[in-house]
Amino acid sequence: MKRMLISLLLVLSGLNVWANLPEVTLNDIDGHEVNVAQLAHTGKPVIISFFATWCKPCIRELKAIHELYPDWQDETGVEMYIVSVDTGQDSQKVKPLVNGFGWDYKVLLDPNGNLKRAMNVQNVPHVFVIDSKGKTVYNHVGYTDGSEEDLRTYLR
Repeated sequence: MKRMLISLLLVLSGLNVWANLPEVTLNDIDGHEVNVAQLAHTGKPVIISFFATWCKPCIRELKAIHELYPDWQDETGVEMYIVSVDTGQDSQKVKPLVNGFGWDYKVLLDPNGNLKRAMNVQNVPHVFVIDSKGKTVYNHVGYTDGSEEDLRTYLR
């Protein structure tokens, strides 16, 4: 009985980690609607990184990933989506920031925090890795130099 209870608790605690992406529709920086739940149904791994234009660790992380991203794409077919949580005037800085750094990530805007709430994101940067079957296999809050290498491990 004790084993069964422990097994049940482990399964229940893991449900959040293995949950599908929520049914939330956001606009990309060109104004096109994107259903976030559909991102997990491409048969490719997906990285979703929540950021803000004013967040220095976010920018450092996205710059570091930018250096490795072409190799990751060749190796795994990964697609990267960055989700801006900027509101008000800051939301107008997203497109110039992305273009200025030459990032070729897909950029989604979440000014109302709908996806942020649905994915239980409290702070940025917050990154998720979704495997090719659509399951969340990794999520991490914060950034320290070199931690982008953890993403490569989970992409494989």
